[in-house]
Amino acid sequence: MKRFIQNIQNIWKVEELRKRILLTLGLILVYRIGSFVIIPGVNYEALSTKSSDQNLLETLLSVFSGGGFTNASIMALGIMPYISASIIMQLLGMAVPAVQKMQSEGESGRKQINNYTRILTIIICALQAPSYLSLYVDQKQAMPADATTFWWTQTILILIAGSMFAVWLGERITEKGIGNGVSLLITVGILSRLPSAFFAEVFGSKNYILLILEVVFFMIIILFTILIVQGVRRIPLNTAKRIAGARAAEDMNGARNYLPIKVNASGVMPIIFAQAIMTIPMMVYSSATGGKGEGGFLQRTLGDPYGFSYNLLLCVLIIVFTYFYTAIMINPSKIADDLKKSGGFVPGVRPGEETADHIDSVVSRITFPGSLFLALIAILPAIAKLAGVNDGFAMFFGGTSVLIMVGVVLDTLQQIETYQLNRNMDTLMDGTRVRGRKGANEFSGM
Repeated sequence: MKRFIQNIQNIWKVEELRKRILLTLGLILVYRIGSFVIIPGVNYEALSTKSSDQNLLETLLSVFSGGGFTNASIMALGIMPYISASIIMQLLGMAVPAVQKMQSEGESGRKQINNYTRILTIIICALQAPSYLSLYVDQKQAMPADATTFWWTQTILILIAGSMFAVWLGERITEKGIGNGVSLLITVGILSRLPSAFFAEVFGSKNYILLILEVVFFMIIILFTILIVQGVRRIPLNTAKRIAGARAAEDMNGARNYLPIKVNASGVMPIIFAQAIMTIPMMVYSSATGGKGEGGFLQRTLGDPYGFSYNLLLCVLIIVFTYFYTAIMINPSKIADDLKKSGGFVPGVRPGEETADHIDSVVSRITFPGSLFLALIAILPAIAKLAGVNDGFAMFFGGTSVLIMVGVVLDTLQQIETYQLNRNMDTLMDGTRVRGRKGANEFSGM
């Protein structure tokens, strides 16, 4: 504990780091305040009285927006339209040559892609805002009685502006703060729900031994998630001699570098895709039938997020999407070409096509246990619910919540540690095995 306090003091001594952390906290506070500013004309009392009647999709969107979705705030759409736009741009990068060209143009291309992503975000917000008002606010009977065309127009513009303001806050955090701004805003929205969910479990529990076991199990899940998120399969590499000026700066023929392939290269995206496919059809079905479609096959299969058939289908979809998204994120042919151009090679494997095949086989083998891990994480909330944990706290036992929290916290800590290492200070993670430190011996061609 003494060392930890000393490290905190060291952080505060670094002026640039201190300013970045304070700026980040200030912008996060602005985002949190915005999530409680209600849309003009909406009946918040009607929303509050019916807040318990939520489906899984509404609960997830509420978690990601920090409650802004269920509050009908000016930031009700949150940062998710920007995430959707970013995913679409990634997919277009695989199929559209113009986008591929922008991706290969370096900084200028990145700026162009960011501009197109923002434009696409506005389009997505313009499509989601009317749906949100009609499918959520109106169904909760919170719409103003005299909602005119002008009210609809101004409210849609407010929702678009609120979402874009959240994107702007995230970009400012990334540029002038600490950590990835967009990811931090999502994480803060998730964490804001944790205290109330935990205290609801504490005060609603009659068996404190069981409560202690729940907390211990929750910590074990966090530790296991950290191990998987940080887990990599390191493919050994040899690199050619490097020359500086007229003499050899360093002979790397005898040295060993590594190409790190993450066990969970797809991150949280397979769970998000799978849950969207599982929940959106049910939401459309309920809207089309006016809530009178109970008892049908779709209702029995997708209507109960804690049922066996729902979670079995969810696991299958997650495994499929893990392979799909890993194929998007990791291109063995490109990695092999980069290695060949840099003079690197995998020992015992010929450069070029054989190297690409070797990398592809390694990725395929480690993707399977990674997909099983994601499937297990996704169904843990259902298992926790069946064990007697309340709905709110059960959401934190797995799914997107725990993966996002662990990933973003680790990334932010590593950025803080970088500032300390640059000034030869003791770091927060000295003596730990968190990866990302002292990684000069790893190939960065990915």
